[in-house]
Amino acid sequence: MIRVGIILGSTRPGRNGEAVARWVHDLAVKRGDATYEVVDLADFELPHLDEPMAAASGDYRHEHTRRWADKIASFDAFVFVTPEYNHSFPGVLKTAVDFLYAEWGNKAAGFVGYGVDGGVRAVEHLRHVLAMLGVATVPAQVTLSYWTDFENGVDFRPAAMHEDRLGMVLDQVLAWGGALLPLRA
Repeated sequence: MIRVGIILGSTRPGRNGEAVARWVHDLAVKRGDATYEVVDLADFELPHLDEPMAAASGDYRHEHTRRWADKIASFDAFVFVTPEYNHSFPGVLKTAVDFLYAEWGNKAAGFVGYGVDGGVRAVEHLRHVLAMLGVATVPAQVTLSYWTDFENGVDFRPAAMHEDRLGMVLDQVLAWGGALLPLRA
């Protein structure tokens, strides 16, 4: 069965991403078509890049990097849950991506963005970064608006239409993730 990591891309205190990631996870597991796991960057406490060698070397000297590498290597595909900060995705997510190289390759990724404008610019930036790492990003995405999907900007209340959109994202992530399995064998 395909393993999908739901990457929670913010560590900010009081972040809305926890509720969004739980929503993605809860809807995904109901499908019964893959194994889904929320991966919270806050649980990994990655510093700014502190490895002496480039990630492409695979020579990870620090335990935190090896732990992160093992986690990412265990998945066939990803759904990134990311807020939009200043027209891009959070620095902590960029750092987490940059810590590794081979562990990302030949896997699929989908996106759930959130923010004032639905996180669309954050997702577009993240697509470019992941493409460099050999991640196949799916075209469908979920865009959650701070104004309409979060009551008072805090309480996550997604519009019903987002469930269908998330279903499309998951369908594509599973199809592409499965298609890429032979490349990783």
